[in-house]
Amino acid sequence: MTNETLMNQVIDWVNEAADQIREKLMLPIEIEEKSSRHDLVTNVDKETETFLVNKIRTFYPEDHILGEEGLGDQLKDTKGRVWIIDPIDGTLNFVKQQENFCIMIGIFVDNVPILGFIYDVIKDEFAYGGRETGVFVNGKPVEKIKNIGLRDGLIGVNGAMFCHNIFKVREIATEAVGVRMLGCAGLDFLNVIRGKQNGYISNLAPWDFSAGVALSEPLGLKCSKFDGSQYDVLGERQYFIVATEKTYNEIVNY
Repeated sequence: MTNETLMNQVIDWVNEAADQIREKLMLPIEIEEKSSRHDLVTNVDKETETFLVNKIRTFYPEDHILGEEGLGDQLKDTKGRVWIIDPIDGTLNFVKQQENFCIMIGIFVDNVPILGFIYDVIKDEFAYGGRETGVFVNGKPVEKIKNIGLRDGLIGVNGAMFCHNIFKVREIATEAVGVRMLGCAGLDFLNVIRGKQNGYISNLAPWDFSAGVALSEPLGLKCSKFDGSQYDVLGERQYFIVATEKTYNEIVNY
């Protein structure tokens, strides 16, 4: 199977999952706290992850899965093909706004990002693709991003990092033309991928960044931990950057 064939299959799955989410928004949503009142999970998160995991298990039973809601595998390494799923990225937005959330899937083979999928369910903006297939948004190819510096564009940041000036993020971000806080990693990745922001800084779990990495790197964007070291798809939360090369270098060397 080619990556293009796999990509088209997953596009169908994500579209089907999104249709189900839109229907469930019309019904009462069951909400639970995870680590705090800022960290929520809903029945829709769990049901969407179940749907996607079942698809993968049915068609690719030898593959491995890492899911935010724990329905995947207990992974010790990234050998073979690994699917990294965030069924609803931006759950707080999903609960409070009923918009500004995404479905995200990243596919890695032997620790190399192969395909990524980020779908803004309400705005119907769907980014997908990878290094071999090319990257697309709603079917239109995305060209390599203009390599602008920090002062020449908008920067997306994590709210807590900005408020508490973690790693001087408030100082770094205010060097840009403007600062954006969206509360959804997928939306920030979409903006960087489309050239609407020249960077994004946050504190992310692997399911928050894996899809974005697979989409960003083929476009010439740089992705890493905040200190410039390699991101870890099996690690805990990590301070993370995606940016144009010029912006990335300015941030890492700030």
